[in-house]
Parts: sequence; structure tokens; C-alpha cells
Amino acid sequence: MKYLILSCILFSVLLFKSCNGQRTPSISYISQEQIKDIGGTVELDCSVQYAREYTVVWIKTGRSHSDYVFLSTGSSLVIKDSRFALRFDGASSTYTLQIKDIQETDAGVYQCEVVLSVNNKITAEVELSVRRPPIISDNSTQSLVASEGQSVVMECYASGYPTPTIIWRRENNALLPTGGSTYNGNVMKITSVRKEDRGTYYCVADNGVSRGDRRNINLEVEFSPVITAPRPRLGQALQYDMDLECHIEAYPPPAIIWVKDDIILSNNQHYSISHFATADEFTDSTLRVITIEKRQYGDYKCKAVNKLGQDEAKIHLFETVIPVCPPACGQAHYSSGKSLNGSSITASSLAILIALVYAFFKK
Repeated sequence: MKYLILSCILFSVLLFKSCNGQRTPSISYISQEQIKDIGGTVELDCSVQYAREYTVVWIKTGRSHSDYVFLSTGSSLVIKDSRFALRFDGASSTYTLQIKDIQETDAGVYQCEVVLSVNNKITAEVELSVRRPPIISDNSTQSLVASEGQSVVMECYASGYPTPTIIWRRENNALLPTGGSTYNGNVMKITSVRKEDRGTYYCVADNGVSRGDRRNINLEVEFSPVITAPRPRLGQALQYDMDLECHIEAYPPPAIIWVKDDIILSNNQHYSISHFATADEFTDSTLRVITIEKRQYGDYKCKAVNKLGQDEAKIHLFETVIPVCPPACGQAHYSSGKSLNGSSITASSLAILIALVYAFFKK
């Protein structure tokens, strides 16, 4: 019985020694993911067990793990960069890698490795992310030209960490074609663009770092002319001038003509035509009928045409007894007369007086 007990004790001791001698090194602790600002400081800890006889190294890899940079071996720093430092705490078997004045290029994966043999190693890793302000990429939309009714896609991409959010706005916070004053996402699509959708759009990238970034995207919409005549009926007395006006909205800018009795009018002693562009899409056109004669009364047409279509507006000019002011004010087509007190009077005033007398005796 005694021999049996002694045998069991001896077996247990041998088994314990055998187990203790085969303990495999391990990494008991590695720092969690670190997120730091540019210019900051970070410390990465790696604690090992049963690794006194083995080499422990720190290695930096890119996010794709394609590039390796050896930073330290054992308690010695390998990299020659004053921003890096290494500490070893023998009591806890912890290797601490410190990086000061963090740069954007320091972002990546840091591996702590216990090298057992050429082909055998134990690895733990921690990722260091560096906050970076957003920068809108060059492959984002810069400007667009589309015809009315077409589909339009505007894209906006930005780099930075954390990943920036993209918000779309319009100039003066006008409503977006998608509805609402803002739209979130890298891609904004307008299914059927209208001329009212033209203008400046803002792509804003923000991730809470710095002030973010913004790009102005100009959307130009091509559309056929739309003509309005603010005064479709105008009256004026004989021998006086009258201005006929029409407002044209179109893009690209259209060709504009005035027509009477199917004859295209031009600048001469009877007519004066002027165009004034108030914006890329808006043009005001004025036809001045000079010293109106009987044959100049009637219907006039203002016509505009571009590659997408055409439009026209009709203005009727009729005869009145009393001159209309303006533009008749101050015109002097008749010889001047004298008032009862000897002061001169204008031809327009004289004409108005004659017309009033004529109207009185006609009753």
C-alpha cells in the first residue's frame, strides 16, 4: 500500500514538472483600438506570459497588411524616429510602444509578436486610427448641364476619419428636387430635371473634425423658350413713340425677332429693337415704334427660338386720342406754341389739350 501511494506522488510530481516545462508563451493583453487626433500621443501596451526566452517585437502594417515596418525587438527600439519610444516593465512583462506628435501616416495596424521559431509566432494586434478632417475628392461632380426632362446624377465623395457624412443643400436653402431642404448620401439623383431645378447645389462633408469641406456644384438646365408679354394690349396716339416689351426665359440663350404682318422687323427710322440679358436664362426685349403712323397699328409678335424649341407672344398696338405717357412725355413732333401768358408749352401738352377740347365738343 505504501509503495502504491509513493508511486502516485512521484507520478504527480513528474506530471507537474512535465506540464510546467511545456508551457507555451502567450499574449495576455493588447491595447484596444485607439483613435487619436493629429499631434496627440498614444501608448500601445502588449503583455506576455512565459516568454522570457523568446523575442518580442512590435511591427506596424498598413490597413491592407501589405507593408511591414519593424519598430522594436525585445526592449530595444529599431526605428530611428524621435517620436517613438519603448518601455519594458519586467514585473508585468509589458512592452509599451509610445508615439508622440501623431501624424496622419501613423494610422495603421500595430502587431505585437512573440517569435517562437522561423515559421511559428504568436500575434496580437491593435489598430491606431488618426482623426482627419474631410477633403472632398476630385472625382466628385463639379458642374452639370442637362436638358429639361433628363435624369441627373450628382456625386460627392470625401476622405477623412471618421468617415464623413455627406449632406446636400441648395443656394439660399431652397427646396431640393428630392424634397426638403437637405439630402443625405453620396449620390443625389433627380429623375426628371426641371428648369426650376437649375442653380447652385452645395455638397457638404462633415465628420466633426475641423470645419469640414464644401463644394459648389452648378446645375444648368437647358429648356425651350417661354415668352411673356407684361402688356399684351397697348394704345398710343399718332406721331408718338410706344415701347412693346416681352420677357424671354430660355437656355441656351435664344435668337429673338419681332414680326409684324409676317415681316421680320429691323432697326430703321420706324423701329428700334433692343435686347437686355438680366441673367443667363432671362432676356428682356423691347421694340420701340417710332413716330407712329396709321399703318403701324396692329398685331406684333415677339418670337424666340433655341435648339430645344420656340415660343411667341402677341402684342396689339391700337390708336388712342390722348398720348400715353411714358414714353410720350416730352416728345416734340409738332411746332411749339405759346400760352396765353407768353410761356412756351410742349407739343405733347398741346396735343392733350386739343384732344380734350375735341372730346368736349363731340358730346
